[in-house]
Amino acid sequence: MPVTVAIVGAGPSGFYAAAALVKSGLDCSVHFIEALPTPFGLIRGGVAPDHQNTKGVARTFAKTAADERIGYFGNVRLGQDVSLPELRDIFDAVVIALGAPMDRELAVPGGDKPGAFGAAAFVGWYNGHPDFIDLNPDLNVERVCVIGNGNVALDVARVLAKTPEEMANSDLPDYAAEAIHSAPIREIVLIGRRGPTEAKFTNKELSELNDLAACVPVADAGELPEAVPSRLNDRARRLAEKNLETFRLFARRTAGERPKTLRFRFYAQPVEVLGAHRVEGLRLERTEVRRGHAVATGETFDIPCGLIVSAIGYRMAPVKGLPIDSGSQVVRNRDGRVAPGLYVVGWAKRGPTGVIGSNKSDGDLAAAQIAEDLGVGGKPGAPALEALLHQRGVTWVTFDDWLRIEAAEIAAAPPGAPRRKLIRIKDMLAVLGREATDVGPRPLERGAL
Repeated sequence: MPVTVAIVGAGPSGFYAAAALVKSGLDCSVHFIEALPTPFGLIRGGVAPDHQNTKGVARTFAKTAADERIGYFGNVRLGQDVSLPELRDIFDAVVIALGAPMDRELAVPGGDKPGAFGAAAFVGWYNGHPDFIDLNPDLNVERVCVIGNGNVALDVARVLAKTPEEMANSDLPDYAAEAIHSAPIREIVLIGRRGPTEAKFTNKELSELNDLAACVPVADAGELPEAVPSRLNDRARRLAEKNLETFRLFARRTAGERPKTLRFRFYAQPVEVLGAHRVEGLRLERTEVRRGHAVATGETFDIPCGLIVSAIGYRMAPVKGLPIDSGSQVVRNRDGRVAPGLYVVGWAKRGPTGVIGSNKSDGDLAAAQIAEDLGVGGKPGAPALEALLHQRGVTWVTFDDWLRIEAAEIAAAPPGAPRRKLIRIKDMLAVLGREATDVGPRPLERGAL
């Protein structure tokens, strides 16, 4: 009897685990449980809409889904439509691939003011993620502060800086395009606690800013060190040297060259969001880097702004029956094992680090562990889940259903664009000729980011 496996979350880490299972030689039946009708998690809802090459990995995942041993239950919400204990009763193994879909809070006074957003929410908004399409950020501002020194911060800044022509080949939703391209934004300030050699930007994404049509990237030459720190290992040193050279190019450019300016400010950490009733500015404290750590100096300065996006990290959503470490905000596990028959992969296992391909090793390990721990199945799997969902009146979506939704998006695409996303679940289901009693925003126990 095949080993029945449920993978909760149909993002990259879940698909890598599924691919590893069917390639492992284990007699298995694998089914995704995904809160949204749409698969691929961060590929669809997190990768910037103008980075279509990065999104191309979805084609590989679609080939995995086509394997006859793999099934898909989309639009099924963990914690609402089915519980984790129920899944563990139905399947021999359950793999948690929920990612880290929630923003770490900007824990400073005023951090919750209107006009201050976490990057997960803001990126979800401009990517048409159903949970965030009603975020409605007020972009009627001249200056935006983006807090963070990683690629997500660069994505936010770049999407806000690009012209409609530069975004024409993207899948930026119409409502977001209208809001961004009509906004009077003149300056985007990207803020980091440490210096340019400690920033986590990949050089490809950083260098891309030099080619923006209507925005000039500017760095302060006084904030650029002569050389990278000697403490870095070889790989980190090579990246830091490339980035430092790019920042030197930015330092030779001048604000005002183009209609918008993307300004890098290093050695500064937020201490307060200013404004009576909404964001009016950001107070920052200057820092010094000592042995790789940012140390506060006590000196503060203010930047007037009307919008703040903090890209300072992500955390897991709570899931009943799943042990979450209060410090690291990941599932407590021993090298991916959580409990007998319960496993974890991806960001839910190790935190929000690495690139998409970093999840592959987690999937390989989970497949090997399931084969070692189980070998032979005994639980019913998908037929029992179908019966339970029928009993509860849950409208679920198969992968073939998703392909019909995708075909409708592609058919509706404007010239040059890969698709026009369907952003509301009710509209996705309408393509299939179905309705659902509850198609509102998903609870925080959703998957696959």
